[in-house]
Amino acid sequence: MAQSTKVLDGGWGWAIVVASFMAQLLAYGSPQSVGVLYPEWLHAFQEGKGMTAWVGSLVAGVGLIASPVCSACVDNFGARPVTIFSGVMVAGGLMLSAFAPNVQFLIFSYGIVVGLGCGLVYAATLTITCQYFDKRRGLALGIVTTGTSVGAFIYATAQNELIVLYGLDGCLLIIGAVALNLMACAGFMRPLNMPGYYLKQKAALERNTEEQLFEKPPLDDLKITTGSSTTTPEKTLTVKELLITIDGKDLTVQTEKKKGSSLAGLAIMKVIKKKQQAYLKYMHSMYEILQDQAMVAFCIAVFLFSLGAFPPVLFIEDVAQSEGLIEEVSLIPLVSIGAIATCVGKLVLGMLVDIRWINSIYLYGFTMFAGGISLLLIPITKSYVGLQVLSAVLGFFSGNWSLTSYITTKIVGLDRLTQAHGILMFFGGFGIMLGPPVVGWFFDWTQSYDLAFYFSGTCVELGAFILFVLTLPCWNRKNSENDRPDVHYTSNCDKVASVA
Repeated sequence: MAQSTKVLDGGWGWAIVVASFMAQLLAYGSPQSVGVLYPEWLHAFQEGKGMTAWVGSLVAGVGLIASPVCSACVDNFGARPVTIFSGVMVAGGLMLSAFAPNVQFLIFSYGIVVGLGCGLVYAATLTITCQYFDKRRGLALGIVTTGTSVGAFIYATAQNELIVLYGLDGCLLIIGAVALNLMACAGFMRPLNMPGYYLKQKAALERNTEEQLFEKPPLDDLKITTGSSTTTPEKTLTVKELLITIDGKDLTVQTEKKKGSSLAGLAIMKVIKKKQQAYLKYMHSMYEILQDQAMVAFCIAVFLFSLGAFPPVLFIEDVAQSEGLIEEVSLIPLVSIGAIATCVGKLVLGMLVDIRWINSIYLYGFTMFAGGISLLLIPITKSYVGLQVLSAVLGFFSGNWSLTSYITTKIVGLDRLTQAHGILMFFGGFGIMLGPPVVGWFFDWTQSYDLAFYFSGTCVELGAFILFVLTLPCWNRKNSENDRPDVHYTSNCDKVASVA
């Protein structure tokens, strides 16, 4: 570990930042600008808006809901192999979507396959960045995560032009081919620490070597083994290595040693009991997190904000065309305006939350309130310039996603950050998945987006109201004495990485 501390906060770490930024740009460029593709899919497949909206909602929500699985993959196999595999998934899903015969196939190829690939990229890039930075970790993560917004800004215009030149199928094939460059980005992600999979193999090899040393050799081999100078393997396993070796292989070794004996059943029961105790402890910790009133209020607020604020990313272009405000998607689409505003919002809100006298929870509540107002104004806006302004305002306040890990740490503390943020992302992903289909169903029912956006704005305002009320000082929250926690991250990145 002494070597890894020397390379922190500089050197090759900046190459990691550039590679991770490009990886997020390539992976999230198309999903974040899916609003440009949505009208084309409506015209090509002639399906309802509610059914077609599942494509955009799944590609954004699946990665968030599966974030614990994605983080486990990065922890076991490392950032480089996971990024290579995700490049195949994203590129393959985009190319498959070019041959989609119906919306149902598109839901699988674009919504699920590309969505899971994006989730893997997000987990891998944040993990490797955390490993290479300590004091400048906030700056590095800020640069990396803006790759999604920059990608959405570029891809919205690029996809629009590619559709005009090559059609929808040609556009998907080209951006799928471009996504293969994710594998090139993975080449820069040189690991500092051995991933869990390799540690497990190393531990298994050492265990087998140890067993061979203590086995009685056959008589025919005594002449050979007497002159050998075999050394015992190293015993300085780290805590992570020891935890990794406690898996099903240990159970197999124990049962093989005690085969034919009644002690084998006891060994099995002992391992099962140990696993059950670990799961029960994990579930009890999650239960304690959800007992915190502020955490429950924050989860509800994130769910309602995701439910209401994400649909404009998918529908805003179709709103402009349905109202006759513009015949075709403009050179700089509304999705691009919202994406670049989100990028600015992430940076500005991140700086504001560092000011000591600003309460981060109330700042998040204010962004929800302002975003809800802009959603309620969309139905009464009758000009394209007005939609451009509202897209910029809503995009800016949607940058409040950069505050989620900070607020989670303030509520539950750093020790429970991983579990609490996983719960929070589940609520957010669930809201993102439900939002666009609900708005689409409202349109199919009323043949107008007015009621749909009134519903979305009401959901966001309700979330802001719940967050303000349930986090008032009069409730005497458990951690109210922590006015401003010392938010610093551990150098081993095990907890921070899984937040991805």
